Amino acid sequence: MEIEFRTDIGRKRKVNQDAVGIFKNKENLTLALVADGMGGHQAGEVASKLAVTDLGKLWEVSKLTDKEEIIQWLIKTIQRENEIIYQKGQADVEKTGMGTTIVAVVILKNYLIFAHVGDSRLYMLRGDTFEQMTEDHSLVNLLVQSGEITKEMAEVHPQKNVLVRSVGIPGTVEVDVTDLETLPDDCFLVCSDGLTNMVNDDYIATIIKKAPTLEMALEQLIETANGMGGKDNITALLINVSGRG
Repeated sequence: MEIEFRTDIGRKRKVNQDAVGIFKNKENLTLALVADGMGGHQAGEVASKLAVTDLGKLWEVSKLTDKEEIIQWLIKTIQRENEIIYQKGQADVEKTGMGTTIVAVVILKNYLIFAHVGDSRLYMLRGDTFEQMTEDHSLVNLLVQSGEITKEMAEVHPQKNVLVRSVGIPGTVEVDVTDLETLPDDCFLVCSDGLTNMVNDDYIATIIKKAPTLEMALEQLIETANGMGGKDNITALLINVSGRG
């Protein structure tokens, strides 16, 4: 297994509100995290870093190996972090309303378990098929699902960035968790919307397929997103199951 990531401030932002990290627990299982913060006065940066740091520290002291136990850990830990971020936002007027997306991926021998809240995404590249495995928790995605607008309309919708679910909301946040069996040569991309809003899925897949290494694929993804305008922070993390490069 090979894993690499890159994060970039982009061309328009003054602060990088994305956060990313890779952590190993006591049983040497990997947890990969990508978070995209939101909120004024750099509060988004605080929320995303808090989520990645807190989840990472808790994972490092765990001894989890069982799939069902990991699924429950992801749900409970993200819900706990939701409460922490919400309370910190309430305690500081400059951070009121801060929040973050999260994609958390645990890598087992033949399985991938991933949990997410918000519109940061996980994609799977298997052979020639590049598929989004997460469902955006956004207003426009709800409108697409209800048939009110098309996917093409969603791309240019004025409320495209409005989330209906994030980490940092009052109450208990619903966490989507999925597990899937991996195959040799599967490649997974975890990314913030700073990449997917600038570069379409087909082009992302082409870059990953053609790049000789994960590092070069990541460099090209960041460069392409910036070349298309770089309107937001850009974070991409690649997991190659076979580690073939």
